[in-house]
Amino acid sequence: MEKKTRQNKVTTKIVEKPMIVPEYGKLPPQVQELEEAVLGALMLEKDAYSIVGEILKPESFYNPMHNLIFDSIQGLAVQQKPVDLLTVIEELKRRGNLEAAGGAPYIAELSGKVASAAHIDYHSRIIAQKYLARELITFSSNVTQKAFDETVDIDDLMQEAEGRLFEMSQQNLKKDVIQINPVIREALENIQIAANRKDGMSGIPTGFDELDKLTMGWQNSDLVIVAARPAMGKTAFVLSMAKNIAINHGYPVAVFSLEMANVQLVNRLIVNVCQIKGESIKSGRLSTDEWERLDVKIKELYDAPIYVDDTPSLSVFELRTKARRLVREHGVKVIIIDYLQLMNASGMNFGSREQEVSMISRSLKGLAKELDLPIIALSQLNRGVESRQGNEGKRPQLADLRESGAIEQDADIVCFIHRPEYYRITEDDMGNSLIGVAEIIIAKHRNGPTGIANMRFDNEFARFENLSANRVGNQSYVEMPSRMNAKVNEQVGDTPSGFTMNTSGNQKTPF
Repeated sequence: MEKKTRQNKVTTKIVEKPMIVPEYGKLPPQVQELEEAVLGALMLEKDAYSIVGEILKPESFYNPMHNLIFDSIQGLAVQQKPVDLLTVIEELKRRGNLEAAGGAPYIAELSGKVASAAHIDYHSRIIAQKYLARELITFSSNVTQKAFDETVDIDDLMQEAEGRLFEMSQQNLKKDVIQINPVIREALENIQIAANRKDGMSGIPTGFDELDKLTMGWQNSDLVIVAARPAMGKTAFVLSMAKNIAINHGYPVAVFSLEMANVQLVNRLIVNVCQIKGESIKSGRLSTDEWERLDVKIKELYDAPIYVDDTPSLSVFELRTKARRLVREHGVKVIIIDYLQLMNASGMNFGSREQEVSMISRSLKGLAKELDLPIIALSQLNRGVESRQGNEGKRPQLADLRESGAIEQDADIVCFIHRPEYYRITEDDMGNSLIGVAEIIIAKHRNGPTGIANMRFDNEFARFENLSANRVGNQSYVEMPSRMNAKVNEQVGDTPSGFTMNTSGNQKTPF
């Protein structure tokens, strides 16, 4: 639509953008006076753009003339050119937008409407809020229109709506820069809390002693990836860990199972806790001893703070909504996802599955930071492991992560599960038995050491346990990690900045 207006005796042609049709005679949210004040302040003080650059964008302005003016100011600022009345007019003229922006007299009038940029931050935030309100009105109108269309699948519409709403919330999720003092106080409080704990943990303990020594427990805001080949025991590992965290330590845990139904998952927990064979649970043919053990041990699971969700093909948007509610209503401290590759980002368009997985991993890291808790996501490995020979060759590497390098990039910790026995490797180079031994290989640790945590895997009851004083043959596996860690660190080659190997080779220690 084109129209001609006269402003200060200058005839201009304005190409208007599509307007939102107001319902019930209401005008879309707007603050014309503040838009004028902000633009005037930007042309008045040279450093004003640095204040509003992360708050506003051209489309934030309701008036299409203001949209063009701010776009020119933004262009000048990006090129590190001075922003004032004359440079803005010249930039608009160069772009051919001077008349559409109201002409030189109108721009001069804007710069004369304010005396200083004292309140530009406050005014800009109001403009941004009005823009977001208009976006929500447009969004809800589109959803309403499609909901009336009987040819539209309602499930697809919900996914699309959820995806668009997620995009809008992410674009407007910004945190202000703060001075370091309050952060120092928080860090000192965390150190004091850790010092007062008998176990020396600064995070949430997993119940696996060697793993906790390397990680100091799962830390808040961390994304932890636990990866392995199929049948290596990923689900058994996280269920054993969930049992330790929730039952032994009392921290509420949420488990999102995309692969198993909730009854199957609970059956696995019963096998783990009650130490009853899975076949017996399935058939219901339990011996007298097993019935007695079930009757006694099942009480540990009753009222345990474990929350299970078995929604298939869970989207990152659904996860975000459910996770927020679990934290708010049940005080959940750890979230476990089984497993990452079964998630989706429906409602958003991607060029490839790798791009979609990248978006999922970024979203999980963002959610961990937002909720300030650890998120543990299981992941599949590619077949590269199968083609390598020997125990060293069968140990997974970061390059084996499936579908996306972004998983490695976004994760704070990447753990691999390796059971030599699975590959019929029953002895190490020194002749020590590897039957029943599992290695949790920490291949990436953003804030600490890498290495191997050794534990026992009980295949009969699908559970991981501490080695403790357990002996296989004549060798205690508590004595073995130093040599194995030295090898894996050499293989992984992932020594974080600020860490070095100690003389024992068992793990890296801070300088």
